[in-house]
Amino acid sequence: MSPAANTKNRAPIRAGGRGRRSVARLAAAQALYQILLTGTPAETVVAEFLAHRLGGGGDAAPLAGGDRTLFADLVRGAAARSAELDGFIAPALAEGWPLERLETILRAILWAGAYELSARPDIPLEVVIDEYVTVAHAFFAGREPAFVNGVLDRLGHRLRGDGLEAAVRDETTPGA
Repeated sequence: MSPAANTKNRAPIRAGGRGRRSVARLAAAQALYQILLTGTPAETVVAEFLAHRLGGGGDAAPLAGGDRTLFADLVRGAAARSAELDGFIAPALAEGWPLERLETILRAILWAGAYELSARPDIPLEVVIDEYVTVAHAFFAGREPAFVNGVLDRLGHRLRGDGLEAAVRDETTPGA
């Protein structure tokens, strides 16, 4: 079981709650959802979010204070590499479950998670999985967060390799 599997009683995602990066991930999922639904270019959506949602009050208050740099990186990167990310995600799905069957918001969450796993090795695998399971909880009360956990866990181990494998390789490499 992944460390992200126990997600009951999580605090809501707010800048003052879980942190600026958590808020950025939630906003990125929302922005990618908008891109998937409307086909609006990533740069336009990023600019809108930065101007009106990540910086302001009103209806956007839960997103205020998010890490703007991480948000922009996630949205721009995931949108630019969407076909590649779909290629990562599809084999991580259960057999017989096509990518097209995913709800749009699930696909957006998985794009953001897959991008972060592939492009941000500075962020630990467990943190990425936990964060996107929490994002899924913001949208779903059913089994979808566990689904996100399973897909990102499989994908993370495929993209980043197994820590044990790397440790064994280092121990058996002469001069390491």
